[in-house]
Amino acid sequence: MSELKMNQKQKHFVLVHGVSVGAWSWYKLKPQLESVGHKVTTFDLAACGINTHKIEDVHTFAEYAKPLLEFLTSLDPNEKVVLVGHSFGGMSIALAMEKFPEKIEVGIFLAAFIPDTQHKPSYVLEQYIERYPVTGWLDTEFSFGGNKMLLLPGSKFLSTKFFQLCSIEDLELMKILIRTGSLFLEDLSEAKNLSKEGYGSVPRACIVANDDLAIPVEYEQWMIQNAGIDVVKVINGADHMAMLSKTQELCLSLLEIADKYACSSQ
Repeated sequence: MSELKMNQKQKHFVLVHGVSVGAWSWYKLKPQLESVGHKVTTFDLAACGINTHKIEDVHTFAEYAKPLLEFLTSLDPNEKVVLVGHSFGGMSIALAMEKFPEKIEVGIFLAAFIPDTQHKPSYVLEQYIERYPVTGWLDTEFSFGGNKMLLLPGSKFLSTKFFQLCSIEDLELMKILIRTGSLFLEDLSEAKNLSKEGYGSVPRACIVANDDLAIPVEYEQWMIQNAGIDVVKVINGADHMAMLSKTQELCLSLLEIADKYACSSQ
């Protein structure tokens, strides 16, 4: 990756994890991006990773995404970041793009849910559940906590749909660090549509994991068309956890997209 290092200005990548995981899921990718001279920020969203909140006490999606929103608030006025959202993290970066469009160079959806501006933010989640009923989530446990549905992915579901191409060590790490999560479907169904002036004004790209069984490729392609995403890259041999199963290929794809949206103000 030395050639990419020479040709690129330093970027600031902000990596946002998906449901039930945490900042730890980027442990392979973060040092690869840093090794070629880029700045990388990762953190746990509310009730994720080692964040001390309990999911039952996180009542809204905005509360869940608060660590991301607070971080973007703290940035210097002229700094822009490359925002990467994995899986349900796509919803989190969409909210961030809506609120801070001027601070985001490009939003990259990695095997992620991609909302649009024509429907409620919950639309792509509702369509997903309609096409892929929760009965297909195998041993995942569902419950209700307060005002929302909770989920805890089961070991069989993780090994066959999420981590099927990952190492057994990465799967075991997930089993140890997994947290009960939520898709905040109820809250997102009552939220305002994302705007063309906010979310829609930020350049957006998508990275498709070609062997993703959690968000199937055909559904990812439908979301790409629905949201009007122009820049799409495909990683072959990657499962849903592409940052673990195909780390180097993902790193290269991120660098290529970031280079495309080079920003003069660093």
